[in-house]
Formats: sequence, structure tokens, C-alpha cells
Amino acid sequence: MQNFEPGSSGGPKPADPRVDLASKRTGMAGFRTQLALDRTTLAWIRTTLTMASFGFGMVGFFRAVRQQSPTPESIRLHAAAIQFGYTLLILGIVATVLAGVSHWLTLRRLRRGELPVLTQWPLSITVAVLLSIAGLAALWSLLIR
Repeated sequence: MQNFEPGSSGGPKPADPRVDLASKRTGMAGFRTQLALDRTTLAWIRTTLTMASFGFGMVGFFRAVRQQSPTPESIRLHAAAIQFGYTLLILGIVATVLAGVSHWLTLRRLRRGELPVLTQWPLSITVAVLLSIAGLAALWSLLIR
């Protein structure tokens, strides 16, 4: 008894629909990964704009407080707010640049067919550590004056 396989009679084999489906799914997975990368970068842009806006807001608020009552305490608070506001602004700019570079490098790897690389210090942890250090420095400057 012989086993008969379709296409073994010398004619062309019919295309396996599973191969076509797997190819389409792989392409869509790459597309979904790129969209997720875009959403992450946009979230970073929103976060860094919020940091910079908060820094500007702090400077403006304490400037108004100083103009309303120019006491030594309000002048000291204004100076600390300006330092912290500049820190938030600089951190926002640096995080925006780093998010853009990270987005570009990851997108480049994806286009070459390589897997994205997980870094030891992700941008989120780096910004969180820097914000914590800036907050502690601001608190310290308020306490020792």
C-alpha cells in the first residue's frame, strides 16, 4: 500500500495557506511594534513637556509671590523655585532628546529585522532617579537656608 500525497505526482504543490498567514502575521507584528514605539515616544514627549511647563509655572508663581510681598522669605523661596524650575526644564529637554534618540535607534534596528535591545538603565528609571535627586536637592536647599 502506498501513501498518496497531493502534489507528489510530479505537478506543482498547492501553496500552503498557513505559510501565507504566518507571513502576514509577522508583518503585522512588526507594524504593531512600531506603533507601540510611537506611542511610547509620544508619552515621553507629553511627560517632558509637563516637566518643563511645571518648571515655568513654579518660576512664575513664586515671582508673583515675591512681587506681592518682597520679604526675605519670599525672595529665598523664589530663588529655590528658579533653581528647581531650571532643573525641571533642563531635565525635560534632555529626556526629550534621549527619547528621540532611543526611538530612532530602536526603529532602525526593527527596520533591519533585528530585535530591540533591552537596556540596563531604561529612560524611565534614569529620569525617575534624576527627578528624585533634583527633588532632594531642592528640599535640602530649602531646609539649610
